[in-house]
Amino acid sequence: MFHSNHLKMLKYARGLADVLIIGVSTDELVCSYKNPPTIPFEERLSIIEALKYPNLVIPQRSLDHTDLVKNLNVDIFVVGDDWTGKYDYLKKVGVDVYYFPYGDGVSSSNLKEKIYTNYLELKQKADKHANPDIVHS
Repeated sequence: MFHSNHLKMLKYARGLADVLIIGVSTDELVCSYKNPPTIPFEERLSIIEALKYPNLVIPQRSLDHTDLVKNLNVDIFVVGDDWTGKYDYLKKVGVDVYYFPYGDGVSSSNLKEKIYTNYLELKQKADKHANPDIVHS
């Protein structure tokens, strides 16, 4: 789920780049390392394309970006600090890697958990609510 920390990271990346290329993970890629995304790939792609920061938005089909950074002539790579160390191998091909500090609080996982918890609370209240149309004798 796209949230404010994603937006902050994209703004930060925009400040580092003359041309900002943003990769959006495909549903298949996301499912390879965690639960399926809440928002389908095509919608996530459209959301990112609508922002003012990217020059180009591309599908991200793999966690290995070696060929991609070479083919697109990428010299700076920005990713959230929840991936710290994962992309250090790109430094060997001349790419500066920045792990953007997300900070505490907002994350897709936290948002999903809060939505689910709130849903359960609302459902519990609704299940306890008497229906005035039903008369018990």
